[in-house]
Amino acid sequence: MKIAIINGPNLNLLGKRETSIYGDNTFETYLAALEKEFPSVSFTYFQSNIEGELIAQVQKDGFEVDGILLNAAAYTHTSVGLHDAIKSIPAPVVEIHISNTFAREDFRHQSYISGVAKGLIVGFGLDSYRLGVLSFLGEH
Repeated sequence: MKIAIINGPNLNLLGKRETSIYGDNTFETYLAALEKEFPSVSFTYFQSNIEGELIAQVQKDGFEVDGILLNAAAYTHTSVGLHDAIKSIPAPVVEIHISNTFAREDFRHQSYISGVAKGLIVGFGLDSYRLGVLSFLGEH
C-alpha cells in the first residue's frame, strides 16, 4: 500500500508553532513513528506553504498512490483549486486536521475539501494521521 501525506501552510512549524494547539512534536518525528507502526505501508511526504505546489502534488500523487492524507491547513477554507484537483484524481483523499477546526474560529468551519474527500478526521492531534492510515487499511 502506498500512501501520500501532503501538508499545507505552516505545518512545517509543527513542534514550534502554537504548541498548546498542535503539540511539540515535529512532523518528521511523527512520520518516523508512523513508518515504524505500519511497515507494510510505503509513505511519501510533501509539505508546502504554496497553494499551487500543493495542487501539483495532489495531481502527481493522485495517479501514483493508493490514498492521500491531506492536511490542507488554511487552504482547506479557501482553495477551490485543491477541491478541483481532488475531483480530478483516482486516489481517495482523507482530509486531516490536527485540531478540532469546529471548536475554533468560524471561518475554519467551512471546508472546500470535505465534499470531495473520502472522509474527514479532525481533532485527534497528530494521531489524526494514524487514523487516516487505518481508514485506508480497513482497520477502523
